[in-house]
Amino acid sequence: MSATSATHTGTASPRSPQSSQPSQSPQQPTSSSHGRHVVAVVVLVPVLVALALWAFAWPAARTAPRDLPLGVAGPATAVTQVQKQLEEHEGAFEIHRYADEAAARDAIEDRTVYGAVVVTEQGPKLLTASAASPFVAQLLQQSVTQQAGGAQVRTVDVVPAAKDDPRGSALTSSVLPLTLAGIAAGAVVTLLGLRGRRAIAALVGASALVGLVAATLAGSWLGALTGNWWAQAGALGLATLAVGAAVAGLAALLGPAGIGLGGLLVMLLGNPFSGAATAPEMLPDPVGTIGQWLPPGAGVSLLRSISFFDGAAASGPALTLAWWAALGLGAILLGSALKGRKEAKGPTLTEHEPAPAN
Repeated sequence: MSATSATHTGTASPRSPQSSQPSQSPQQPTSSSHGRHVVAVVVLVPVLVALALWAFAWPAARTAPRDLPLGVAGPATAVTQVQKQLEEHEGAFEIHRYADEAAARDAIEDRTVYGAVVVTEQGPKLLTASAASPFVAQLLQQSVTQQAGGAQVRTVDVVPAAKDDPRGSALTSSVLPLTLAGIAAGAVVTLLGLRGRRAIAALVGASALVGLVAATLAGSWLGALTGNWWAQAGALGLATLAVGAAVAGLAALLGPAGIGLGGLLVMLLGNPFSGAATAPEMLPDPVGTIGQWLPPGAGVSLLRSISFFDGAAASGPALTLAWWAALGLGAILLGSALKGRKEAKGPTLTEHEPAPAN
């Protein structure tokens, strides 16, 4: 038998297992994945734009007084008449009656009311507090002047805004940078992989420095704040910590998606719902109330109380910010503990298929 015939009649060499499998194109799943990403972007971006327009434009377009605290003071008969005139604006004002001008001034300084109409022998006298809200002070002046038949009404600004920032523009503009600083702090801590006490130390340190820098810029340089400088720095730092802890805490529990969720919460709801440019009572219900439960709104209220009202009505917003900070930092510790427990169990063993013999 020849060598050639032996070759043809011999045992055939075994085929590789890989050669028996039909080849698959790697481009098909990649193309399908890209298609889903395109659809997600096309749908998600308009949704985010619509949400942003609703959150920012809707409250601004519906700005009007809603149960705005306003005082009236003077003789009982005259006060009753003024109160009836104010109540003609149904749902606009929440009337507080006071015996005299001194009591009304005390209520304004305690942040119980935004202003007061004092009935005197010379005619109505309006007390305002532009430090609480320049927008509301102007609104009250227009309303009282209109009720007086267009006659000029004596106006006294009991608690004026800062001389270098009479319209409160610098104070209002500080809400967004502080919010962004908190979001950035929480995101950086998460992306750097800091966990547990290290993450908390980083957040507290960054927030404290933000408070010092913001107080220096807004108070010492721009002159938008008055009062105790250290108290202002503490309020600004606490507001930053509340946002940063919330973002980092959500990320510790939910992963990187928590950064986006926390950022959307404080940016798309907390910032426009804060009422910083007007007042919480000027926003549609329940936007004003929700805004005061979120860090940006509570931060502005705390800063106004500390800077212009000697700390009056500061306990509520301070507690709100403290709760946000405490819950966020607690979530960081919880997330770190859960990850540590998971890592302590060790990596999962995987079986490897033996490579086919040649």
